[in-house]
Amino acid sequence: MLDRWINLEAYPITSPDFIQACREKLDADGSLLLPGFLKDEARSEIIREAEAQSDLVYYTAQTHNIYLTDPDPNLPEDHIFNRQLSSTKGCITTDQVPEGSGLHALYDSPEFKKFVAEVVGEEAIYPYADPLAGINVHFADEGRELNWHFDNSSFATTLLLQAPEGGGEFQYVRDLRDADAGEMNFDGVEAVLNGTTAVSTLPIEEGTLSLFRGRNSLHRVTPTEGSKTRLMVVLAYNSEPGIALSEPARMTFFGRLG
Repeated sequence: MLDRWINLEAYPITSPDFIQACREKLDADGSLLLPGFLKDEARSEIIREAEAQSDLVYYTAQTHNIYLTDPDPNLPEDHIFNRQLSSTKGCITTDQVPEGSGLHALYDSPEFKKFVAEVVGEEAIYPYADPLAGINVHFADEGRELNWHFDNSSFATTLLLQAPEGGGEFQYVRDLRDADAGEMNFDGVEAVLNGTTAVSTLPIEEGTLSLFRGRNSLHRVTPTEGSKTRLMVVLAYNSEPGIALSEPARMTFFGRLG
């Protein structure tokens, strides 16, 4: 069924040679972009599905530090670790995506999961065990943004369904810290937030599958401009089975538990 949704001629996701090439690209650049991964007709169908569910979108406005942790009272309020940024987003959740959607077909596909796992260097990847967190369609109308942060996970898998008229750019600074070594690089992070460090932009087109290593690379999505909503799908997996997003996290992100 996958050939109904994705361009398998351009992206033979079961080919060992293709998987190896993707893995080398991700390892070298920290990112992998596959433009036109979604077929145009499939992308249009999924956009129609999302727009039909737009009345169910849960919007949140949050403040956070770039490490997505609680403030540290042992550090000054103006320390970069405690600096608060604002992010605003809206999304529909796994259970709100129609059962026959290509997003479910892709997310649950053994071939796709094996492809992603081998590219990112995991033995296997597993869907979230809760009904909300696996597939999220993010809606960013004018002015909404995802501010600077590091990811807690080792990789992120996304699909851009619809680009806005302006803004909505994915910007990043690669390998700015070493989380495993406990090196937070406060000076380097502060330089980015103060606008004194050059940043890179990923040229993500509509229909592109993106794999990005954001655990050590600071990144953001700039505010959307214009009347056209940016629609981005996050396909979230875990390296172990049976993992669910915590109840407080589900309440924060989705406003409900299930």
